[in-house]
Amino acid sequence: METEQNPILSVTQISLSLKSCVEQVFNNIRVKGEVVGVKKAASGHVYFSLKDTDSVLSAVCWRGRDKTTLAALEDGLEIICTGKLSTYPGRSNYQMIVEKAEPAGIGALLKLLAERKEKLEKEGLFDESKKKQIPYLPNTIGVVTSPSGAVIRDIMHRLNDRFPRQVYLWPVLVQGEGAAEQIASAIQGFNNIPTEGIKFENGKILQRPDVLIVARGGGSFEDLWCFNEEVVVRAVAKSNIPIISAVGHETDTTLIDYAADLRAPTPTGAAEKAVPVRAELILMIEQLKNRNLDALFRFINENKLKLDSLARAMPRLNELINLFFEKLDDKTERLSNSIKTYYTTHENKLDFLSKLLQSYSYKSVLERGFSLALDKEGNIISSGKQAEEKNSFFIRFSDKKVSVSTNNQPEKNIKKTKQKENKTSQGNLFGE
Repeated sequence: METEQNPILSVTQISLSLKSCVEQVFNNIRVKGEVVGVKKAASGHVYFSLKDTDSVLSAVCWRGRDKTTLAALEDGLEIICTGKLSTYPGRSNYQMIVEKAEPAGIGALLKLLAERKEKLEKEGLFDESKKKQIPYLPNTIGVVTSPSGAVIRDIMHRLNDRFPRQVYLWPVLVQGEGAAEQIASAIQGFNNIPTEGIKFENGKILQRPDVLIVARGGGSFEDLWCFNEEVVVRAVAKSNIPIISAVGHETDTTLIDYAADLRAPTPTGAAEKAVPVRAELILMIEQLKNRNLDALFRFINENKLKLDSLARAMPRLNELINLFFEKLDDKTERLSNSIKTYYTTHENKLDFLSKLLQSYSYKSVLERGFSLALDKEGNIISSGKQAEEKNSFFIRFSDKKVSVSTNNQPEKNIKKTKQKENKTSQGNLFGE
């Protein structure tokens, strides 16, 4: 039976009423628990649960949250979530809508740090072979740090003491939400400056830094956490400008220390590593100049002594030279006589052999009245029988060669000719 004290509500009405009540009461809460069952949807939302020893709380983190929050949503990691409770009428359950999540305690942070370091190390972001050389004396230095506080003052003070340089400050947050993104953007911003610089309308030029210092003062492990974020580490490793990291105190170590080209124990130490001491440099130059002058004077004195020694030895040297030329003249004359004797002897011998060869020549025989029979091929005919066998041949005299014809015919042909003549002859009618 319906009464005014007990109105009848629809399912939707009670669900909406309950949703409103829960969200009003638990509008801004912080919950600590272990992350389990992480599921990343294609939409970008992350669904998971928080649990402790006795209970489990469903949770969701809508897409677009900061990277620190998303990185903390890993199975097994103990975190602290900030957000509100709400209900889901379609299933009659409640869940926490997480606005921000961060590791709970040093233990969780150390676990996350170790896992992240191993991951980035495998990617080669910490390779020593990729480290760039810090310039000995940079013209321009870029500093990424907070504009307030002692860090930038300490850096400037030490730079001015050692070797004043042009310094550009890119102010950033160095702690808390959004700090990692600002630091990464500052590093990238310095790298985006062209190598030739940016010239403004007033004629001033914004030079690209030769080296960067990323720094902050000391703080707790949690305070320095932004320098462990992937976005910062990757920006440091990707930088084309050499980077000196100087975060915290000497005992503090962050992941950008591994990615940087050089690590300094403190911001002041970074300034010391960025530039030499001007006074020491001047002293060193002066010492080098004095050493060069000393070396030059020693060289001059040593060579002067050598010249003096040569001058003293010059008379004796002249005597040796004259003696040498006398011996050379004597040997030259003896050698000339030997050469003349050698050529005269061999010239006489050659003349004798030439006359002897001429006396044996057949031409000399021909000049004495003899002759030489030769066939057409130039071969010598040495007998009359050989001459009879030739129709013609040559006789070589001393002055010329004469052709001779024998008119010889073979014997058989002669007989046949005679027989033919006998047969055709009729004799003489008068007996002749």
